Amino acid sequence: MFEYLTAQEAANKWNISARRVQRLCKEERIDGVINVNRVWLIPKDAEKPVDGRTKQGKELTT
Repeated sequence: MFEYLTAQEAANKWNISARRVQRLCKEERIDGVINVNRVWLIPKDAEKPVDGRTKQGKELTT
C-alpha cells in the first residue's frame, strides 16, 4: 500500500512552509499528489521540486 504525507509533514521534511507545499501541489509540481476533501496527500518518496523563484533554480530549469 502507498504511504502518504500531509502538506504539513512534507513541509517539515523539506524545510519549507505548509502553504508553499500546498501551492506546489496545486501547480502539479509534485508527482503523485492526491487531493482528498481539501487535504493534499504527497507520496512519502516524492522529491522536493526545484525552486524556480531563485536564480539557482532558474539556472537548473533552462
